[in-house]
Amino acid sequence: MPKKLELETLSDKAHAEIRRSLMAGRFVPGDILVIRTLAGRYGISATPIRDALQRLVAENSLEVLANRSIAVPHLTRAKFIELRRIRTALEGMAAKLALANLAEREIGRLSTLVESMDKDVAANDVRSYLVHNKEFHFYLYARADSPYLLQVIEKLWTQVGPFFNGLFESSRYLPHANEHHRQIIAAIQQRKGAMVRRAVIQDIEAAGVALMQRLVAKDS
Repeated sequence: MPKKLELETLSDKAHAEIRRSLMAGRFVPGDILVIRTLAGRYGISATPIRDALQRLVAENSLEVLANRSIAVPHLTRAKFIELRRIRTALEGMAAKLALANLAEREIGRLSTLVESMDKDVAANDVRSYLVHNKEFHFYLYARADSPYLLQVIEKLWTQVGPFFNGLFESSRYLPHANEHHRQIIAAIQQRKGAMVRRAVIQDIEAAGVALMQRLVAKDS
């Protein structure tokens, strides 16, 4: 019994680590996830990694290819549009709910993350930007005190996170990558829930415009 319990714990750990990596854009669409490589990266044996990958396939975060490899899916335009529509509704709601629970210390942490993203943009460091971007959004959403809502948003991010790697390919988006985050902070400081919600939605939509252009280019 203790051995089985340990295996379940390792599987959960592997699932959480790979999920976080997907959300933060550490994988890109088309990446093949090799069990042995992941086991070495996370310091976990192959069996829990295999179990975690199968769970992520069931959650539609990963896909099984014809050769039985497990890969990060490519997004179609239709799926991207649907995910963006759901994200604007749920993430806008989470941000508005979070406002009542944000103290000055939390606002300070969000502002520090915005400063970090400014540095990432200046250095053209997309990977670091995506890590800080994910931390900014989920630090805010976690304050909504709505764990089920947070779980749904996390699942959505496992599907769109890898695609965020294309954000810095848009020369029009890059100079403005952090503007909506500053607007979110300003709305929080004014304690206006509708403004916070709107700023989060505008952030998602602005990134969506840049990514949609990439999808169109790829389709053509």
